[in-house]
Amino acid sequence: MFVVELADGSMRKTSLPDFDSLWDYDHPGATERKFRELLPPAAQDSRDLAYLAQLLTQIARTEGLQRKFQDAHKTLDRVRKALDKTDDRTRVRYLLERGRVFNSSSKPDDARPLFLEALDLAVKSKDDFNAVDAAHMMAIVEPTEKQFQWNLKALDLAENSAEERARKWRGSLYNNIGWTYFEQQQYEESLLMFEKALEFRAREGDMGKIMIAKWCVAKALRMMDHTEEALEMQRNLFEQYQVAGKKSGYVYEEIAECLMVMGQNHEAQGWFAAAYGELSKDPGLADEQDRLNRLRDLGKVGMSETSGN
Repeated sequence: MFVVELADGSMRKTSLPDFDSLWDYDHPGATERKFRELLPPAAQDSRDLAYLAQLLTQIARTEGLQRKFQDAHKTLDRVRKALDKTDDRTRVRYLLERGRVFNSSSKPDDARPLFLEALDLAVKSKDDFNAVDAAHMMAIVEPTEKQFQWNLKALDLAENSAEERARKWRGSLYNNIGWTYFEQQQYEESLLMFEKALEFRAREGDMGKIMIAKWCVAKALRMMDHTEEALEMQRNLFEQYQVAGKKSGYVYEEIAECLMVMGQNHEAQGWFAAAYGELSKDPGLADEQDRLNRLRDLGKVGMSETSGN
């Protein structure tokens, strides 16, 4: 059951599926296919124009995650034409996804005003979940020195919301604040936030998110020279991924980094090669060619040099 907001501000339930529950952010292509399967029935129900428009915003998001930026903008152009006939929530979601496509295509200056507009409208319309999303996206597009204040703004909105869906943002925000500290080389503060994120994820019980949170904690520990502890955590994660029948190039990378710090270059070499094999296929790292080149070089036979993180 999906809830849409009508032009008069009232809410109406529709029998159409809740497409938000179908999201798998690790597999945007598969998610796009699921979303497109919903298009025919949505299009046939003229009363659910808001539903259709919001579904299209999420299809655009899957396209952006696959780096099909031109396709994403074309999909959002369809939404823009319908905005005058929908509602505030649809407009907020349109602004968010247009901004995300710009940001993902290395145009943060184009994204910033869209996120600001989305935040203002979401706050005014008491759309807490998307207000938090907009504030957290502002933290992403702003330079490092401004990220902290925006993440705190998003966290304040999440912690003070009566909407449970908005409050669930806290795990991601603890993580994001941790990374802001990390980028400023404030590793102790970073570790504290990552541990808060891990505690939150443990309460949620989502094993995938718990494993990501543990990875962050272990990486912070490595940067604080607790290398053996970090390596043990990453090896445990490797085993958990194996049991689940999955691979994580990020875990391989961290195991390699720990081993190299410990002077075990020969063993590290194989892990670097495995990390490159996985991460070179990750579209999210398309703009991190230096990182990928380093993994490739360190995975080659004859690795002799060591490097930082």
